[in-house]
Amino acid sequence: MRAIGVMGPIAFDMAYFLSLALRVGVAYLLTFPIGYERERDSQSAGLRTFPLVAISACAFVLLGVALFGAGSDSSSRLLQGLITAVGFIGGGAIVKDQERVRGTATAAAIWAASAIGAASGYGQLELALLIALVTFVTLRVLRRFEPHVGD
Repeated sequence: MRAIGVMGPIAFDMAYFLSLALRVGVAYLLTFPIGYERERDSQSAGLRTFPLVAISACAFVLLGVALFGAGSDSSSRLLQGLITAVGFIGGGAIVKDQERVRGTATAAAIWAASAIGAASGYGQLELALLIALVTFVTLRVLRRFEPHVGD
């Protein structure tokens, strides 16, 4: 039996726990390769940041669904706040040094990690997988086509 509410009885529901663990685990696993790729590229955010952003986004979505319902106005506002907050986190990855701006791909990838987490939280595992694949391929493969400074 699972009780939702501030003053309700406390109970532990193993099936519900496993459902939550699956969604959080998917968010973590799908963003780990993205974090590894950013870490390998010596970016400001990497191996720890991406999975943490994803599982946090997933947790906020799961909490919103549990408290307010998936289609509620409150759940929608929670998602809007999440999108805004992660934008600020990503903004911290953007650095301007002399004439060059760096970190925009990392910032965008952080935003994508939150979308992966949110999709996992809503049970949209196919969408989470698709976002993770496209993000990883974009970071890894398209780098080859970027112009190099000083060429």
